Amino acid sequence: MTSANKKTLSAQNNSVKHKNKALQPKAFEHKPEQQAGSGVMCSALIIAAPHSGSGKTTVTAALARYHRNQGRKVTVFKVGPDFIDPMILRQASGELVYQLDLWLVGEQGCQELLYRAAVESDLILIEGVMGLFDGTPSSADLAEYFNIPVLGVIDAKAMAQTFAAVTFGLAKFRKNLPFAGVIANRVNSERHIELINENFPKEFRFYGRMPKDETITLPARHLGLVLAQELSDIDAQLDQAASHIANTGLTELPEKVEFFAHNADNAETNTETNTEQALLGTRIIIVRDSAFSFIYAANIAFLQQAGAELVYCSALADAHLPDGDILYIPGGYPELYIEQLMANVTFLDDVKYFAGSHKPIIAECGGMMYLLEQLTDMSGKEFSMLGLMPGKAIMQKKIAAIGSQWVDLAGFGEGADASGADNTDNIMRGHSFHYSSAEIDLAPSGQTTHHPSERAGEFVYQHNNILASYMHWYLPSNPGLTLRIFDKTRCL
Repeated sequence: MTSANKKTLSAQNNSVKHKNKALQPKAFEHKPEQQAGSGVMCSALIIAAPHSGSGKTTVTAALARYHRNQGRKVTVFKVGPDFIDPMILRQASGELVYQLDLWLVGEQGCQELLYRAAVESDLILIEGVMGLFDGTPSSADLAEYFNIPVLGVIDAKAMAQTFAAVTFGLAKFRKNLPFAGVIANRVNSERHIELINENFPKEFRFYGRMPKDETITLPARHLGLVLAQELSDIDAQLDQAASHIANTGLTELPEKVEFFAHNADNAETNTETNTEQALLGTRIIIVRDSAFSFIYAANIAFLQQAGAELVYCSALADAHLPDGDILYIPGGYPELYIEQLMANVTFLDDVKYFAGSHKPIIAECGGMMYLLEQLTDMSGKEFSMLGLMPGKAIMQKKIAAIGSQWVDLAGFGEGADASGADNTDNIMRGHSFHYSSAEIDLAPSGQTTHHPSERAGEFVYQHNNILASYMHWYLPSNPGLTLRIFDKTRCL
């Protein structure tokens, strides 16, 4: 993109900055008053920690697998926009894992997901994001909003009596935070446990320890944990982790929480009514394999609810692209599979033919990189890509962008308000997380804004029949706009 285009877009962003800020619905403004006894009771915990890397995913997965092995139905959620942890958690629980985030999903969206889970489940587990109080909104915000007790996971491998102080801080930093207690992670000896317990406040429950066990350590790389489907011994690891739960105080179901149905009479949030069968007769091809797997479970559910027929394929293994009306290429790890992707010539030819047929293509992050002319991997080796968008991407060893964000797609699709009037019809929420930078020789059609900092974020490109960005769309955040994006006639 030229510097002139960047300046023009920057000026446009500045001119609508305050308008767009006003368009963002704010969290915690619409919490309804609920009558005790009118909801559904279900055991629930939020698994949180002082910081990332404490072992939240391992403990959550261990809990899910332990209780699943007892014959209980366990529904697991993930706070925030992460794609990778939910794959591990799904493997542990056997159930789909949805995001819970008071901003990304929305207050009523979270309420609806939790209520449905409570109706169907014996136990709800929610893995937090980063540290307990990190982010806007944070895991603590979710705990307080829905009155779900927090289980603190504290990595105690390099501490002793300080464990008590960390526990006290987690429990007392926020006055109204429901707090269940703590579990010590990576603790092997009985003497270590004695030191931890020396000054431990008796008002909090100590659930025991998870030992340091290399057999349950989940390997990681630049975007997070290695994908569950890439770990040949993942089930053995999860069963081993579950065996450690048997030696803690977490074998019994935690206390029950009352969950309430959302107001089904509210047309704005009743997406089932507004979208049911709207995409009937639309066949959406979704690329899903080890190279492209970063897609929200809620996105899939939304498209199915709208009546679309979803057809999955692999850019790595399938010789041909299935027949369909729309091609959806999510993010993932194309940089790890470049040679295999580019060697699948017949599949590449089919994608090019699909693009030439003027049918819509939606590409997110790694999906957009797949469409570019060139990709340079971590070692500096250059590869030719599909060439459907002019530009190149370069992998780097540090994070290029991370965070929740939103974009105003005013003017997109038939029926959009091209004037950019003060309404929320064109706002899409999502997030980005990538280790590459892209130089794309196109004038962007928009630019995202980070939440809550309002920093400028990712560019959005509309090129012929392609809608592409580093941003991962959370489709249920704007049902009407999503239906326009997935309108099979919009490019014909």
